[in-house]
Formats: sequence, structure tokens, C-alpha cells
Amino acid sequence: MRVSSNSEHDKLPIRMLHDRVLVRHEAGEGERRSGGGILIPATAAVGRRLAWAEVVAVGQSVRTVEVGDRVLYDPEDRAEVEVRGVAYVLMRERDLHAVASERLKGSDDSTGLYL
Repeated sequence: MRVSSNSEHDKLPIRMLHDRVLVRHEAGEGERRSGGGILIPATAAVGRRLAWAEVVAVGQSVRTVEVGDRVLYDPEDRAEVEVRGVAYVLMRERDLHAVASERLKGSDDSTGLYL
């Protein structure tokens, strides 16, 4: 298991197995703004919307993501777990849709998004 070096996640009393990924959902459940600056209320009906999360721990069989990566996943297909009062989402690596990684900073023409 690889665990985040962030002090908030240090010494998590959990060991990830196989291809499991533990992520922390990013805040943003409330109001949001469109690209044009229009305020969209939290109650607005939206189709199936994917969400971003930060990877905080991975199992030994995980190959494509690392601790600290931002990943895109479907919040309707999630299993939540609370560890020390903090809510996390547990999923398999194959349930991730994309990775936005800081590892690609050296590339000028790359967006840092793996699809």
C-alpha cells in the first residue's frame, strides 16, 4: 500500500488490497458556475455527472494511478467508508474513468489528463 505523505492521511488505519483505490471526494456539491460565468444552483437537474477525487491510498496491484493523483469517477457507483471521521470512497482501479496527473508537467503539449 502506498499512502499519501500529507499529514492528514498519514497513519491511516487501513491497508488497501489488490486493485483497490481509496479516494477523498473533492468538495463542490453546491452551486457551481458555467464556463460563461452563469451561476448554476445545486438543485438544478443534471444528467449523469462524474466527480473528481484525490487518491489517498492504493493497493499493491494498482498500476495506473499513484497517491496524490486526481481521478474522475462515477459518484453513483461508489462505496463510502469513514475513517477517523473523514469520508472516503473505496473503488476498484477499473472503475476510474480518467487521471489528471501532475506527473506530466515536463510536457508542453500535454493536458495532464489520461482518458
